[in-house]
Amino acid sequence: MSGPASRRWCASDNALSADHPAITLVALPGIPAIRPGDDLARILGDALEAAALRPRHGDVLVVTHKIVSKAEGRYVSLAEITPSPRARELAAATGKDPALVEVILSESREVLRFRPGLIITEHRLGIVLANAGVDQSNVPHDGDEPRVLLLPKDPDASSAALHTALQERFRAPVGVVVSDSVGRAWRHGVVGLAIGAAGVPALLDLRGKRDLDSRALQVTQVGLADEIASAAQLLMGEANEGRPAVLVRGLPWQGPSLPAAALIRERAADLFR
Repeated sequence: MSGPASRRWCASDNALSADHPAITLVALPGIPAIRPGDDLARILGDALEAAALRPRHGDVLVVTHKIVSKAEGRYVSLAEITPSPRARELAAATGKDPALVEVILSESREVLRFRPGLIITEHRLGIVLANAGVDQSNVPHDGDEPRVLLLPKDPDASSAALHTALQERFRAPVGVVVSDSVGRAWRHGVVGLAIGAAGVPALLDLRGKRDLDSRALQVTQVGLADEIASAAQLLMGEANEGRPAVLVRGLPWQGPSLPAAALIRERAADLFR
């Protein structure tokens, strides 16, 4: 199988209906290498049209943070970084490049844990990430100089800009989720995580809704944007797949739009730190 259909995954072979619900995920083909200053909304819109995927009400477009960061020029050249004493100390303990550690520290509120090869921090956005989300994979060097890619400065604002531009182009309120891959405490393996969202309730509050036995839910809140991001990651992959955008169709959600910032647990309610 070739073409867009080879990158399509559906939760059910049955038609969409109340009796046979299904969610369809389609990786957008033909997205070029993104460079600083590129009009990402136009590129994504062109890819949607080329794949005959005109957005509908309720669709969500998931895009990797990497193409958002590249379009926003979030590169840092390690050759231009002067490591601080703290960065040198942490670099010695982890075996990392002191310049890289300095960038990690500059993107962090707090270093939570570290071991050789790894630093876990609370990113300045409030997300707990390995190496503060500072990325070296699939990041081209600037000539002979190594460089790294940071997360978008404001992923929710980036999501909102894409949401507005795509809505104006297609006259349909397509939701947008900006995703990253993260590890999890106590479990092996990475999953997709929403770091930005617009046009979709990133956090869905089900408190008060009745279960099958008519009991009211007391504490249940669903990280809807995280679930969407993780589902899209099945197609995006983690290496050289080259699928940075996935359209998710058929989600049965209702609720007011909330940004991904709503997913961050308040420190006063954090039982793990």
